Amino acid sequence: MRIGCVKEIKNHEYRVGMTPGAAKEYVKAGHEVFVQAGAGIGSEIADGEYEAVGVNILGSAEEVWGVAEMIVKVKEPLPTEYDLMREGQILYTYFHFAASEELTRVCLEKKIIAVAYETMVGEDGSLPLLKPMSEVAGSMAPLMGAYYLMKSQGGRGVLATGVPGVLPANVVVFGGGVVGRCAAQVAAGMGAKVTVLDTNLRVLTNLGEIMPANVFTRYSDAGAVEEVIREADIVVGAVLLHGAKAPKLVTREQLKTMKHGAVIVDVAIDQGGCFETSRATTHSEPIYEEEGVVHYCVANMPGAYARTSTIALGNATLEYGLEIAGRGIAEAIRSSRTVATGVNTYWGRITYWAVAEAFGMTDSYTDLYEMV
Repeated sequence: MRIGCVKEIKNHEYRVGMTPGAAKEYVKAGHEVFVQAGAGIGSEIADGEYEAVGVNILGSAEEVWGVAEMIVKVKEPLPTEYDLMREGQILYTYFHFAASEELTRVCLEKKIIAVAYETMVGEDGSLPLLKPMSEVAGSMAPLMGAYYLMKSQGGRGVLATGVPGVLPANVVVFGGGVVGRCAAQVAAGMGAKVTVLDTNLRVLTNLGEIMPANVFTRYSDAGAVEEVIREADIVVGAVLLHGAKAPKLVTREQLKTMKHGAVIVDVAIDQGGCFETSRATTHSEPIYEEEGVVHYCVANMPGAYARTSTIALGNATLEYGLEIAGRGIAEAIRSSRTVATGVNTYWGRITYWAVAEAFGMTDSYTDLYEMV
């Protein structure tokens, strides 16, 4: 198969979809790999590193899109890339369709085979391609929250770690999954008082057993949410509904009860965000203020730590990319339940129910196995 990798064009997105190590494995398996010149620069990967493992370097994104049967990316195609997409082309990347009806409709119109990292489910029920970036974003969240607590950045002027005689910040984490666990670990390591809310008692029990003494768990109900946000200095939104829009946990009216200069870090913004006042921001303009509360809602947080993120993502995506390229998409779907769970659109039909439901497009839904 002819496999392409283009330079990411999302704001301050420095990751790249394929490492030289991954490219080497594709080439070794008999595939042709085409990488856009300069695609890896943001992750400190030179073109020569790709060429050394047998990759063809092409001068433009248009050339790569034009020759590749499968495109391996990091982030969803942006409007300037829509015209480059070809009917029947396999796009293997993060899509987060539930947050973009426009992208969903374009992929249907173009009859794109969209294999979304974020919906792929492993045999053990895990999310193997979401996990590495969730770990990065979760670890970043309290760091970003602590930074924007600085008075000069619009925050309350509270040092998250505290100092002798002065209490540390109160950090509230909604969701005890991978993002929430990593956020709680980092916040606890800084010395903050951390409260993690979740509706899964098994998750809360596990967190209670593995977390340090300054992390507390609480069952998430309406009363608990209202109570904890009033005392919070940093709130991390880490709730995931697999492939669907994130639930809105905090309303604007509830936001008004928060401390002036508190900081919200909405890691769930890729899926629409879990605060009523959340809207996607970029690394160049990462924050805004609503009701006196600083909002950090960058939709590609791991892009800030590009080299770490690129290597971690490449490690996770290679296995399934090789399966798709080696077997062809139809056979890969039939033979791998994990690959099948990643297919969100297929030859002009939505094949992931949560996406169809998000936009009232259930008439465009078809069970994937009826098509392969």
